Amino acid sequence: MTQVTLLDGGMGQELIHRAGDRPTPLWSTQVMAEHPGMVQGVHADFFAAGATIATTNSYAIHRDRLEGTGLEDQFSALHAKAIAEAQAARAAHGSGKIAGGIGPLGASYRPDLHPPSDVAVRLFGEVAQLLAEECDFLVLETVASVAHARDALEGARQTDLPVWLSLTVSDTDGTRLRSGEPLTETLEVAAAADAVLINCSAPEAVTEAMPVIAKLGKPFGGYANAFEQITEDFLKEKPTVDALKARRDMGPRAYAGYVMQWVGLGATIVGGCCEVSPAHIAEIARRLEAVGHTIV
Repeated sequence: MTQVTLLDGGMGQELIHRAGDRPTPLWSTQVMAEHPGMVQGVHADFFAAGATIATTNSYAIHRDRLEGTGLEDQFSALHAKAIAEAQAARAAHGSGKIAGGIGPLGASYRPDLHPPSDVAVRLFGEVAQLLAEECDFLVLETVASVAHARDALEGARQTDLPVWLSLTVSDTDGTRLRSGEPLTETLEVAAAADAVLINCSAPEAVTEAMPVIAKLGKPFGGYANAFEQITEDFLKEKPTVDALKARRDMGPRAYAGYVMQWVGLGATIVGGCCEVSPAHIAEIARRLEAVGHTIV
């Protein structure tokens, strides 16, 4: 049977549910600043559910996203806090690795907001170097265009850590990035990554994308969201997650069924994104072990 790396689930949504606060454009960054220890608690619950990776709560900590929020001077401190909470959860659990999570510049699902390459590479590189000091590897998340993939990889490669590239595809066509570009057009750029994933897309679209990224011959996998399709409201400037709704048909058993399909297609790295809870991860772990896979 296969050795499978089990990622965690959706940090941002878990924080919103637990905090009870109205979402802001900063998503989980705001909650982390205002509710010390809550991020550690979410990491701990994912570890307890069977995850072997904690992804730092640093997805939205970019200089451009902090502009106008009053947190501009906390750029480095917020990264340090995200790392510390993941490390504390790992120490309490006694095992696991820490992935330094790097989200898109501008906003999620908005490749049109991606800045010129010289700016993007510098910004991604700055974040990568902050995370590299304390993480085991870096994961570039929700990469929505070929330019985003190229620039994020170039920035992350300024460190010596392994880099995983995680692309996001159309919810209705898993063979295309959210930019509209064919997923196949990322393969040459993605060859520079140590693993290639699909994230924050509908589970059905992730399934469709698996054979495409498998062609690279690298470790691959996916972690889908459990949202209804991304809304037009969400694609506006400074969106908040209350513009999105969780799918009622994507409970732990249903979601784990999709994950098992990906593993059947050769995926060795799986987990969950937005609205995928510790209960979902626990069900994935149960299903993987029931058929003889080893979680590593």
